[in-house]
Parts: sequence; C-alpha cells; structure tokens
Amino acid sequence: MEIKQNIMDLSFFLSLNKKKLILIECQQIKLCFVSAPVLPNANLNVNIKWIQNGITVAGVNGSGTGMNQLCNPWSLYIDDDQTVYIADCSNHRIVEWKRGATTGRVVAGGNGPGNRPDQLNCPTDVILDKETNSLIICDYENKRVVRWSRQNGKNGETIISNVGCWGLTKDDNGFLYIVNYDKHEVRQYRMGKRQEIIVAGGKGPGNRLNQLYQPTYVFVDQDHSVYVSDSNNNRVMKWMKGAKQGIIVAGGQENNLTQLSNPFGLVVDLL
Repeated sequence: MEIKQNIMDLSFFLSLNKKKLILIECQQIKLCFVSAPVLPNANLNVNIKWIQNGITVAGVNGSGTGMNQLCNPWSLYIDDDQTVYIADCSNHRIVEWKRGATTGRVVAGGNGPGNRPDQLNCPTDVILDKETNSLIICDYENKRVVRWSRQNGKNGETIISNVGCWGLTKDDNGFLYIVNYDKHEVRQYRMGKRQEIIVAGGKGPGNRLNQLYQPTYVFVDQDHSVYVSDSNNNRVMKWMKGAKQGIIVAGGQENNLTQLSNPFGLVVDLL
C-alpha cells in the first residue's frame, strides 16, 4: 500500500496507469483528491515507478468562470474512458472534461450559488454512479448529497439531507460512503433504502483512535476497509470492516518526514 500526496502551485495534473490514479495537483489549493472506485488488482510490479512529469488535462487559463477555466477545484473523478468530472467549487458546478479537450462542459449546477434543484453551492466531491447513469455530488454548503442524471441534467435530486458531506465513494456492493466533515464521521448508506451505519469516527472531534477531527475524503478497498483523510489530526486512518477504532497508516507524527499537514486528498495504490 502506498498513499501519495503532492502539493504544488500549477494547474492540476493527474497520472494514471491501468486505472491506478496517483498524482494530483491543484492551483493554489492545499490538496485535491481523486475519487476512485474500488480498483481491481492490476498485477503491477512492486518496483514500478510513476512518470514524474504530468500534463495539464483541465483548466489551462488560470482561475475564472470560462469553460476553459476552473476556480478552486476540490476533487475529480475519472471514468473508464478517461473523461474527467471536476467539482469546481467556487464556480458552483460540476464540469465534464473529455480526454484531449481544450474546454469543459457543465453537467451539473452552473447557475450560481443556491439551493434550488438546478443549483449547487460549493460542491466538494463527485462520483459517477453507473447503475443509475448519474452523478452523485457532495453539495457541501447546502448540506446535502445530490444525484444528477446524465440524461436529463437540468435538475438534481436530493438523496441525503442535513449532512456536511465533504467526500464520498461507493464500494463494489453498491454501498455509498459519506464523509461528514461537520460531525467528524464516515457513514455507509444503502442506496435506495433508509439504512445507514457509522463506519469510522462518530465519537465527536478528537485524536483518539476511535475519533476523527474534520475528515475530508475517503477510499474503500476490496476488503471494505475504509481509509480516511483525518485532516485536523494531520493523519490518514484505516478502519477495517466492523472495527471499533482505526489505525494510523500515514502521518500522526511530529516534526519528521512522515508527518502530514491537514491532508485532504487520498488514493490507495493496491500493489
């Protein structure tokens, strides 16, 4: 397992190989995140080295509202055809960027900040739900999770209300995982049913192993272990399925090379 993080001062890059999503940069953002589905074992050599230089795939003209611009992009999701979906937070929209394209296309929001069905207010994460052919979006400032059809993309449907959703992902069984930044927990939801359980945190803010403090993004592996960017504790936590507390897998140390500072993005490379 390898958790990689990069903070730079250019447009965001990404490097991918056999569905392994490794490197993200965001312009003047502390850290960005790749929302990755549960990844199959790609049988990569343990000594593989990733290309050190990326290419710009979206947002080539600085910060702004144009279709070739982004403003505080917080996260992205990459489809099988390498189409990139970007949570363009300060533009209150989700932008689709095809491979090789020079401009993007708004696929959700883009009608200014607000809480109408056709609006978003600082979306922080997005994933593609192929079962319903829709986008699932953390609409953070509206405290809701929205499903936005890719066939009729004029309005979104609120599927979870009153939740400080910052990050989300799905596992291979169709469960949805929501990081509640405000309540310092991760919950698992059964799509279409009123079933939810806490799978990480939920004991209030703190630094004990059964606590989180302003968690941001989440990754779920094939064993359904939950990895969480525990931002205000400067660490990444792993919670095995059914565990009552987590283990520190990155950061959580003071003043050395293994320390982190407010980690946001998270991808687990399953070698």
